[in-house]
Amino acid sequence: MAIRIKPVRVAAVLAAALLAAAGCSSPTASTGGTDNAGTLVVATAGEPDTLNPVLNYGVDGASLIFDGLVARDARNELVPALARELPTVSADGKTVTARLREGVLFHDGSPLTAPDVVFTYQAVLDPAVDSTLRSDLDMLASVDAPDPATVVFTLKYPYAPFLQRLALGIVPAKAFAGQDVNKAAFNREPVGTGPYRVTSWTPGDRLVLAANEKYWGGEPANSGVVVAFVADDNVRAQRMRAGEFDAAELAPKLASGFESRNGYRVHKVPTADYRGVMLPMGNPVTGDLAIRKALNAAVDRQAMVTGVLGGAGEPAFGPVPPTSPYADPSVAGEPAADTAAATAALDAAGWKPGPDGIRVKDGRQAAFTLMYPATDSLRKELALAVTADAKKAGITVTPEGLTWDAITPRMKNDALIMGYGTPYDPDFVSYKLFSSAFAGQGFFNPGSYRSAVTDAALQAGRDSADPAARKAAYATFQKQLAADMPWVFLTYLQHTYVLKDTVTGVTPRVEPHEHDVANSIWWNVHTWTKKS
Repeated sequence: MAIRIKPVRVAAVLAAALLAAAGCSSPTASTGGTDNAGTLVVATAGEPDTLNPVLNYGVDGASLIFDGLVARDARNELVPALARELPTVSADGKTVTARLREGVLFHDGSPLTAPDVVFTYQAVLDPAVDSTLRSDLDMLASVDAPDPATVVFTLKYPYAPFLQRLALGIVPAKAFAGQDVNKAAFNREPVGTGPYRVTSWTPGDRLVLAANEKYWGGEPANSGVVVAFVADDNVRAQRMRAGEFDAAELAPKLASGFESRNGYRVHKVPTADYRGVMLPMGNPVTGDLAIRKALNAAVDRQAMVTGVLGGAGEPAFGPVPPTSPYADPSVAGEPAADTAAATAALDAAGWKPGPDGIRVKDGRQAAFTLMYPATDSLRKELALAVTADAKKAGITVTPEGLTWDAITPRMKNDALIMGYGTPYDPDFVSYKLFSSAFAGQGFFNPGSYRSAVTDAALQAGRDSADPAARKAAYATFQKQLAADMPWVFLTYLQHTYVLKDTVTGVTPRVEPHEHDVANSIWWNVHTWTKKS
C-alpha cells in the first residue's frame, strides 16, 4: 500500500529449527518464561486505524494480540491455532468444521467459546459494520456453533482457499454487547487471546504490549513489545542509529548503511510485495492504452532494482509473484527499458512529438501527475525513476509527494505509486484490486479498471476448488491484465530490516505487502530475547 533468493534458504533453515523446537501443533509456541525478560522496541512506518480484526486489523494473522482458528508457520503453511487441528472440509467443499482448543483464555480471563467465533464472522458479514473484509467472505452462507467447542461454516459454493480465511483474529462476543462495533471502545482497547495484551496506544507514537503470561502457546520469552510508529523513513533510520530501537524496517538504501556498523545486522526478507504505477482509466492521458503500453516499455525495471532497491528485489510484470504456483511466466517482459518500442506505440496511436519533444494528440500533451506518499523514500525514488524513463519516450510525468489524506480523493484522476501483494492465494488482493465490482472504491481498484474477461477469470478462480481449473483461470487473468495494462508493474521488493545484534530468535518468512504491526519480521517476536 507490499524477495526471494538467499533469504528463502535462510528462512527455511530457521523455520525447521523453530518448528522442531515448538512442535507441529502450534506456530506460536515459545520456550516460556522471561529469563531474558526485557521489552523489545520495534519501529514501523504504518499505524493501524483500529485494533479490531473485524474492522481489518491483522486479518492474515500474526497480529501479536489475537489468534485465528489457524495460523501460518515459518514456511507460511497453515497450522492449527485456536482450532485444535486444521478444520475439516466436507466432500462437496461446502461445509467446514472447526473444533476449538481447550483452555484458551482471553486477556480478561474469560474462556474462548464457539459463540465468540460465530460472533466474529457474523460481525464481518453484518452490513451495519464497516468491514472491508465482507467481500472476502461472500462465499460464506452461515456460521453456527452446535456446541461450545465446535464451529460449522456453511459455504454458498466451494472456495478453495477458505481455510486461509480462518486466520482472522477472534474477538470476545461479550465485549460488544449493546455496542456499535464501528465505534466500540474495544477498537482501541482490545481483548484477544494472543501472546501480548495491549497496555496503551498513543496515536502517532507507539503501541505498548505486555506479555500474556497465560498464553495458550506458552508464556512469551520477553516481557513485552513496544511498536513505535515513525512514518518518515529518514527519521526512523536516525532513531535506529541512535539506539532507540531493537529492530526497524528501513528502505534498502537506508538499511545498507548499517551493514558495516558494529552492533547491527540487516535482514533482507523475501516478499510477494510489489510496487507499480496505478493508471486511472478516467484520465484522458493514462486512459489511452497507447500511453500505458509506452510507459510499460519505457520503464527500466532492472535499473530500479539495482539503483533504487540496492539489489533488494526483482523486476515485476504482474500481481502474482514468480514464486507462486499460479504465476504465468508468459506475461514477463524485458527488465530493461525499450524506448524504441515505447515510441513506436505512441507513433502508431497518433501521439506525435511536439516542438518541445513532448508527445501531442488532438491538442493534448502526453502529460500526467504521478502521486506518491511524501514520507516514503522508496516510492519517491521509484516515481522519479518513472519520470525520467517516461521523458525519453516523450511523456511528461510530474511527480508529487503528498499525504495519504491528500492522495485519496485524487486517485480516480491521478496516477499513484502503489504497493500490494500476497504470498498466500491469488484470490487475495487481486479480486478486489482488479474486479469491476470494486471500481473506484477507495484503494480497491482506484483507477476504475473494467474488463469482462478479467472479471470472469477472477470469479472462476475463486469459485472452483479444482487446482487445474484455478491455474487456468489465473493464467487468463494475468494475460488480460498484461494486455490492458491498468498498472505498470515495476518491482517486487525484499523487505529490509535492521536489528541489533543483541536480539535473538528472529525467523524471517515470506511476507505480504501489509506488514506493519502484523506480519513483519517480528511475526514471532514472542520467541525473541534480548541479550543484556
